[in-house]
Amino acid sequence: MQLDIRLPMGLLFLILGIILVGYGFISDPAIYTEHSLGQNVNLVWGGVFALFGSFMLWLARRGKV
Repeated sequence: MQLDIRLPMGLLFLILGIILVGYGFISDPAIYTEHSLGQNVNLVWGGVFALFGSFMLWLARRGKV
């Protein structure tokens, strides 16, 4: 039995994405108006990471069938 690289990679990106989304929700909005042109970068990239991680986990699950 070989380990599919999509499984640990998907878990890594999903967990990191969830952490970034959580931090984006609880952080002070004033930080974003001063430093990142008013965009909540943690929330946006956390969502991107979580979507990518979910996609990789879906591919890993689909590949085992």
